[in-house]
Amino acid sequence: DFNNMLGIILGYTELALDHIAPTLPLFADLKKIQDAATRSATLTRQLLTFARKQNVTPKMLDLNETVEGMLKMLRRLIGENIDLSWTPGRGLWSIKMDPAQIDQILANLCVNARDAIAGVGSIAVGTENITLDQKFCRENTGCIPGDYVRVTVKDSGCGMDLQTINHIFEPFFTTKGVGEGTGLGLATVYGAIKQNNGFIDVTSEPGHGTVFTLYLPRSVNDAGQAPRVDAVAKPAARGHETILLVEDELTLLNMTATMLQRLGYTVLAANTPSEAIRLVGERTGKIHLLATDVIMPDMNGGDLQKLLLAILPGMKCLFISGYTADVIAQQGVLDAGLHFIQKPFSQKELAAVVREALDG
Repeated sequence: DFNNMLGIILGYTELALDHIAPTLPLFADLKKIQDAATRSATLTRQLLTFARKQNVTPKMLDLNETVEGMLKMLRRLIGENIDLSWTPGRGLWSIKMDPAQIDQILANLCVNARDAIAGVGSIAVGTENITLDQKFCRENTGCIPGDYVRVTVKDSGCGMDLQTINHIFEPFFTTKGVGEGTGLGLATVYGAIKQNNGFIDVTSEPGHGTVFTLYLPRSVNDAGQAPRVDAVAKPAARGHETILLVEDELTLLNMTATMLQRLGYTVLAANTPSEAIRLVGERTGKIHLLATDVIMPDMNGGDLQKLLLAILPGMKCLFISGYTADVIAQQGVLDAGLHFIQKPFSQKELAAVVREALDG
């Protein structure tokens, strides 16, 4: 519900901005609303990440930007008695990874570092490019030669002995007392790094703190340039096809329909699955795409897709939801290869994923 409401705030603010000259005072006011709603959406994503209920959606990342967006929350997590320093690498290569996983990794590592520090102390986070050669990989089991972005998290805590280090990535292993942790934090970090074809190293000794070093592979799509900001934003992808849009939140339905119409699409808007079925029965022309909410009162999006595909074979499908991944998975619509967009979304994000679904 909260993601739905954020989607409405973000969407209608974006639509309003399209009609106002940037020189008018109202434009600046609307931008402030948009910025606040965007930060709220980011905070929601981070909270879902900590609950391990966020969808894993890899995308091209400037890791420095992702880490910087997390610093405020990290400082709140570790407390005022611990100094958090940040050293971003210059000209950092792009990686392809879900930003929510970066949030989760940093949160786990920083919370563990906090717990290892008695009283005042420090945590240092840094990034840099590094190329690993055959010699390095022979001496470090589990790594493959190539270009990586290296992330280090160093603390001034109590440190660990070798026996502890040998077990820290095992599920449910913990050095904390009962009620102070599940022991899943570092197992989750390890899993996320391995899932993205990276590897992790740890060095520590009692009384001398700990350093976690993460190696995340450079994206094959990265041309090696420093991150840049385009002088002129690219226009949202447009189209001319017919889209059947199904959404049980009426305000969100109207907003999304308006976005799609402004992008050039013909939109058949349905507030319920039964209304969608009726519109298909009345329609004589082709429907190119079904864009449907996943969780709805009388039928879920997956079942609606199966029913309509029997009538309209070849119709593409895009699933939309503000629900968390575990809830959506129970509906059976998170299989590999399906097109999905998480609420809240901007018109440009919607345009891109609709175009991808239609062309895929």
